[in-house]
Amino acid sequence: QAQLVESGGGSVQAGGSLRLSCAGSGYMYNSYCMGWFRQGPGKEREGVATIDPTGSTNYADSVKGRFTVSTDNAKTTLYLQMNSLEPEDTATYYCAADPSRVRYCRFRVADFAYWGRGTQVIVSS
Repeated sequence: QAQLVESGGGSVQAGGSLRLSCAGSGYMYNSYCMGWFRQGPGKEREGVATIDPTGSTNYADSVKGRFTVSTDNAKTTLYLQMNSLEPEDTATYYCAADPSRVRYCRFRVADFAYWGRGTQVIVSS
């Protein structure tokens, strides 16, 4: 059973930065599309960023230029570096794995079979 565990959430003022981490089984980062999603209060879950085993990344328009998704060299941890945070970024952030594809990751929630429990990010103005 694949397990994903997020950490690094917290409270920050607008303009600040946070780095989220997702610890998981190493084989996932070598074989699956990995993604970060978020769900704000009263909102649907939405894709934020994805990365495939080749390192190719994809970002939602709302976070381009501010967020960076990456893995460590050992490919055991997934990161989301979030800079210039805005109150609209307030949400619970989830790490997820899509075992059905290794390239051309998509933001479809239904494609991602494995999910962490989430870590909360609060950005105050």
